Parts: sequence; structure tokens; C-alpha cells
Amino acid sequence: MHSKSLLLLLALNLYLTLCYHTLADDAAAMHELASSITSTSLYNWSTSSDPCNGWAGVLCDGGRVSKIQIGNMGVSGFLPAALNSLTGLTRLEVMGNQINGSLPVISSLSNLQYLFLHSNNFNSIPQNFFAGLNSLLSVSIGDNPLSWSLGEDLKSASNLVNFTASDCGMQGPIPDFFGTSFPSLELLELSYNNLTGEMPQSFAGSTVKFLHLNSQKGGKLTGGIDVIANMTSLQQLWLHSNSFTGPLPDFSELVNLEDLALRDNQLTGPVPDSLTKLASLKSINLTNNLLQGPVPVFSQSVKLDLDVKSERFCRTDVGNCDANVNILLSIAKSFGYPKTFAENWRGNNACNNWPGITCDRALNIVIINFSHFALNGVISPDFGSLIYIQKLVLSNNSLTGTIPSTLTNLKNLRELDVSYNSLHGKVPSFSDNVIVITTGNPDIGKDEPENADGMKKPASSIALIVVCTIIPVLIVLAVLFCCYKKIKICADNWLNRMRRSDYGSCKPMKDSSSPLSSVNPSAVLLGDKNTKCSTKSNTDGLSFCEPTSWVVPIEILRQVTNNFSEDNILGRGGFGTVYKGEFNDGTKAVKRMENNVIGSSGLTEFKSEVSVLTRVRHRNLVALLGYCLDENEKILVYEYMPQGTLTRHLFEWKKEGLEPLSWKRRLFIGLDVARGVEYLHRLAQQISFIHRDLKPSNILLGDDMRAKVSDFGLVKKAPDGMYSVETRLAGTFGYLAPEYAATGRVTTKADVYSFGVILMELITGRRAIENNQLGESFHLATWFRRKYYTDKVEFKSTIDPYIDQEEETLSSVTTIAELACYCCAREAHQRPNMGHVVNVLSSLAETWKPVDAELEENYGVEFNLTLPEALRQWQEPDTSLTSEASQLSGMSSGR
Repeated sequence: MHSKSLLLLLALNLYLTLCYHTLADDAAAMHELASSITSTSLYNWSTSSDPCNGWAGVLCDGGRVSKIQIGNMGVSGFLPAALNSLTGLTRLEVMGNQINGSLPVISSLSNLQYLFLHSNNFNSIPQNFFAGLNSLLSVSIGDNPLSWSLGEDLKSASNLVNFTASDCGMQGPIPDFFGTSFPSLELLELSYNNLTGEMPQSFAGSTVKFLHLNSQKGGKLTGGIDVIANMTSLQQLWLHSNSFTGPLPDFSELVNLEDLALRDNQLTGPVPDSLTKLASLKSINLTNNLLQGPVPVFSQSVKLDLDVKSERFCRTDVGNCDANVNILLSIAKSFGYPKTFAENWRGNNACNNWPGITCDRALNIVIINFSHFALNGVISPDFGSLIYIQKLVLSNNSLTGTIPSTLTNLKNLRELDVSYNSLHGKVPSFSDNVIVITTGNPDIGKDEPENADGMKKPASSIALIVVCTIIPVLIVLAVLFCCYKKIKICADNWLNRMRRSDYGSCKPMKDSSSPLSSVNPSAVLLGDKNTKCSTKSNTDGLSFCEPTSWVVPIEILRQVTNNFSEDNILGRGGFGTVYKGEFNDGTKAVKRMENNVIGSSGLTEFKSEVSVLTRVRHRNLVALLGYCLDENEKILVYEYMPQGTLTRHLFEWKKEGLEPLSWKRRLFIGLDVARGVEYLHRLAQQISFIHRDLKPSNILLGDDMRAKVSDFGLVKKAPDGMYSVETRLAGTFGYLAPEYAATGRVTTKADVYSFGVILMELITGRRAIENNQLGESFHLATWFRRKYYTDKVEFKSTIDPYIDQEEETLSSVTTIAELACYCCAREAHQRPNMGHVVNVLSSLAETWKPVDAELEENYGVEFNLTLPEALRQWQEPDTSLTSEASQLSGMSSGR
């Protein structure tokens, strides 16, 4: 008995010793954490040695630290390795701070359930970071400047419910295990990363309800989206701003889907009835794809974003397609709705220059020639419905399957060429007057194609061998030719610089000794964009990179502006004058900084504008084409906007002899500006920019009356819009956000405020500051908000009298007025992000139609510029959608 008591006593002593050391370890780890971070909100961490005794944001269970909840407390510093000893921790929340450095190894935290690290400045993550975290339920790591690939270590967290990792530098393909290893996964958010490849087929049958894969910044996600047909738990699916291709799948099983975002991809084919009739659907955007067939009709309860003119629908109004168009679309279906067809088959008349289609005078299709169209799939039996066809050529593609017997019913057919494909099966019996060419199909005549062990290779493999042999030879020859040209240009430039030394930094990349007529402006203005960067930054935090191949000789600029003639002046600004420059390839705007105002401030603005515009390119931002910089001249060359500033059309139209802007034009101008600003805020090559000087005089209009944001001299590089950045006060009174004007600290929400004022100007036709007004009427934002919120009847009197006030128009104006007030909220955190603004404007711009159709003809141009044309012009997609970093729920606020 005595021995048993002794053993029990020893065991108790050992237990107490272990407990003491564990508690001591927790205290030591917390004190190390306290010494590695700083925050005024955590002042009481230094008043007690026991972290379980009143430390703010720290909770304990049984004397062990179980929760650290210090999110959004202005914490800076780093997380120490000692966190790994807090083995009783179930919740770690440090989101919304400014913690930097590497994330520590925390593999010992096997009890950790909630891990919230988002919206910080963590710059690296250990390999196998999630190894050992077996109890994880929710992870949020987004909005951090990381660069990493997710490994299979996350699979150990088999009970995972939420995983949000947007805008955190994740790269590589989406791991397959997301569809198989987490039976309880409901939220998966991987937006704004650098993911590539296709959607994993393992997603079929997954339990995910909210899936965000939109807006990948790098190579984009590609391939088809057919796998979503089997993701029956989906409620919200965001795939926009990627490079997905192919047709829309069957949506009939997605009975819970409410919100679908597919815009800004390359999706083809008709919109299926299974989607238009989906009872659960509440919101959908499809704009800027290559959709075909008839215009889809959704329920009036569905919020629809669809620019009909940007797609490839057979009509711009609701109605059926032509019979021949329907047949050709059915044929395209058997080929997987290839992109080449979707891009080039426009309108409702297949005989109107559709590639591969030839018609007779009666508009009957008589020849189809799809040779070398890179087609996959099978030959459609619906070719048999084209009863007038005389010649069908499908040679040199990658078609499989058999020749359909329906082709034998074509009484006018004289030639069928299916050579050099991968067809098999017996050739149907055609009449004697039909020439059938099947050469290059090794398995033709056989019931099944030969397997991989057969002696014959399919035509596609033979073609691959030929391509792989010939193309490298051609590449080598091209490289040698380019090298010769480069060497010659370099030699010419060297000799030219030896002869001439008066250009300063404005040395041409081409031979400047030749007259302007012999200079290729495209070569001068848009070179290879090689850059050399200063190691110093200007006062706004923008490193100045000098793209040497964008440099334009001062001699050329003098010639194209007639030596900066007064007759060529387009406008004057605070730091310079803008001239019209007549280059060989068209008119350009030449902005010349005035020598008498160029000091450190003017030089900073010049360098800022070059630094921004050489890094960003978007269809709603004015494009920089070249520049000249030396001791005496600081000149920018950018695209010419013939219709001038918004100021001219909104406030000075009578003096200029112009027509007043219709409401729809104002609406689209607002949408264009919003998209350009949103790109600056969130999507400009993974860098956030703040414009700081949004106003109508910095909004330029083209002949199509579409708007572009200009004047980037005050743009500031900044971290995420949730954080403020101290800077010198700049901008224009009337457009300055209250907190910026009072404190000099600026966020992206300052641009939102300025944009709200612009919306108010579009509604009222009044300037932001009216010097001839008294009291609060002097300041548009204050006056407008009071009118809107206090007297809705009197508010109608604030609307520009040149806007027609029919019921439909007033409804649209009221919605924008509400948005404008929202944007001009006094507190920055109450304002929306530009993603939300784009959503509101885009839905109105598409659904609202003007009462007076004649207003749309005022400028004699087609108003809706097609997005594919814009894409080809800019060679960059419109990534106009954004989202805030997710909190615990992971739901984003805008797209």
C-alpha cells in the first residue's frame, strides 16, 4: 500500500511539473510576442507578467493561452518563432495590421482551429506551413505580399471549412486536393493571385458553396469550365477576368446557384436555357466574352450585366437566329465552339464574309472550307441540313470519329475532303459524282482507331513531328536575322551619337539623322520597353524607371508640333502646355513642361507620370507613347483624345457649340472612369496607385465619347486601400476628401470621394466649386448631399435641365445620386471600393435605355466600342473587377 501511494505521489508531482513548465512556456512565448510587436492598443501587455491576467485580446483556458485576438489593432513588428510553443492555442487572429517579415513555423499548434493572417505585410511563408495543423477549420491568409505555391501539407486539415487566400502571390496550378480532401469545405477564395492552368476536374461533386477564382494577375486560368456542371452545392461562383474558353456547361443541377460572374473571359457558344431558366439565380455578369447564338432572356428578378454589343450574338435584340446561322452553330458545337469561329462569325447572315463560308446569289451556302482551322471534335451530322452545299472541305485538322452518313443525302454535293485528320470507320456510300478524299487518315476503313501500340501514327502525330522539326529551324533563322538588324541599329546609333551630342537624355533609339518623314513613329514611340531604374524614389514613393526605348528625340517633337507653335496648343495645365503633334502614324498629344515652373515639384510630377504610365495600360487610362527628358526639356507624348476634356462637354458645351450630353452618355463616361480608377487601385500589375487629382479636366474623351483618365503627375504608389499613407497635400479643392485635406493622409478612398463629386457634376451640370454661389451652395458635395437626403422632391430641381426627366431616366439618376452620396461619405470607411462602384454603374449602363433614341446620334458615331477591338488595341484585358480581402465569413464586397 505504501508503494502504491508513493507511485501516485510521484505521478502527481510529475504532472504538476509538466503543467508548470507548460504554463511557463506559454508565458515566455507571449512575452517574446509582446517584445516583437508594437501597438498602442496593447498597452496593458506590459503591466502584468501573466498573459492570462487582463492582456487585451488574449484568452486562456485552464491557465493555457487558447486565443490571441489582436486583429485590426494597428499592430506592427513581426511574429516570433516562440508562437510554436503555444500548443493550447485554438484561435490566432492578427489580421488587418502591419505585421511584416516571414510567417513563423507553427506546426506544433495541433489544436489551432481559426487562423486569420490576412491584410498584413508578411513577405514569406515557410515550406509545409500547414503541416501539423490538423484541427484547422478556417484559414484567411489573403492580402499579403507573398510569393508561394500551396503544397499538399494543407491536406492534413481534413475538417477545413473556409480557405481564403486572395491577393497573396499564390502561383502555379490549383491543387487537385481541394476537390477531394475536404468533405466539409464551403468557401474557397483564391482571387487576384498568379494561378495558371485549368480548373481541376476533382472539383466535380465537391461541397464548395462559394468559389472565387477571379482576376488572376499572371498567366490567367485557362481551359473549359465544364466541371462546374457537377458542383451542385455552389451558391456563388466568380470566375471573371481569366482566360477560360469553350462553351457554358449545363446548369440544370446547380439548383442553389445565386451569383455567377463569368465576364472578361473567352467563353464561346450560346447561353444555355439551363442557365436562363435557373430559378435560384439572382445575379449574373457575362460581358466581354465571345458568346454566340440569340440574346439570352433572363427573369426580370435577375440582376444582369451583359453588354450585348460586346458579344457575338446573332442579333442585338431578342429574337431567333437565321436558320443557316443555327445550323452552323450546331456544327460549331461538335467542334467545341472554337474561338476562331466565335471571333469571326458576326451578325445574323452567314453569307456576310463569314470565314470558310461561300454563298450563291440566293444566299444559299454552297461551299464550306474549314481546312487548316485547327479544329478538334467530330464531324457534325448537321452538315446534312445544308441542302445546297456543293463542296465541303475539312482537311488538315484534328478531327476524330467517323464520317456521318447524313452527308450522303446532300444531292448537290460534289466534293468532300476530310484528308489529314484522325478519322476512322467505313466511308459511307456516296453517289458516283461525289469526289471523296480521305488521304492521311490512317484508321479510315477500320471499325476502331489503332491504339498507342499500333505501327501507324495518327495524322496529328505526323503533323507534330513536322512542326517540331521545321519550326526550330525557322526560329533560328529569325533570331539570326533579328541579331543582324539589332547590330546594324546599334552601330548606326553609336555613330550618330558620335556625330551629335546635343540631345542630352533624348537620344533616339533609331537613326535620328534621317528626316521625320523617314522615321517610323511606332518604332520611336513603342519600342521594346527596356528600362533602367533609379535606385532612389521620388517623394511619392514611386521609383523612376526610364524605359530607354520610349525616348523621343527633341528634334522630332519640334517638327511634329511646328516648333511648339501657339496654333498647335490643345490646352494648358498647372505644370505645362499640351500641343497637337502630327506624327506619320497619326495625331498625338505632346505635353511640354514649362521651364519657369519646373523645380523639384515639377520634376517629381513628370517622373511620377512616366513611372506610372510605363507600368500600367488599360483601355480607360490614357496611354503614354514616349517622352523626352534632359536639362531643358521635359516632354510627354501620349495618345490624342479628339473630343478633349469632360469639362468641355459638361460645363462649356454652349460656348464650344456642342450638344449637351445625354444621360446615357454621362452614365457610360462615369463607368469608364470608374473602371480606370479601379484598375489603378487594385489591378495595375499588383501595385496599388492612388490618383489624387480626379476631376473633369483630367478625364479625356475620344471620338466615340468613351472616357479615359489622364494626368498622372500626382499619382501615389500605396499599400492596400485599407491603410492610409502620409504624403504632401495635393489635388484640387472641391474634390479633396475631408480626411485627406485635414491630415494629409491619403487612401484609395480619397479617389472614391473625388469620383463621387464627379458623379454629382454629371447629374447637376454644376462644377464642384461654384464661386458665384453663397453658403453651402458654394460647395457641390455639401449642397448635393443635403438636397438628396432631406428633400427628395426638391432634389429633382438639382438635376441638369438638359437631362430629360422621363420616369426611366429619373430612376437611373436617383440610383447614381445615391451612389454619389455614398462615395462622398464623410468617413472614409463608409465609402465603397471602386469594385462596388463599377458593379452599380455597369448594371445600369446596360439595362437602362434612353427614351429619345435621337440623342444617341448626336456625335455620328457608334457609341458602344466593342471590347474585343479595345482588347486588340491595348493588348491587355480589362480587369475591371475587384474585391476586398475577406474577413471570417470570406464574403467579398465587390467584384
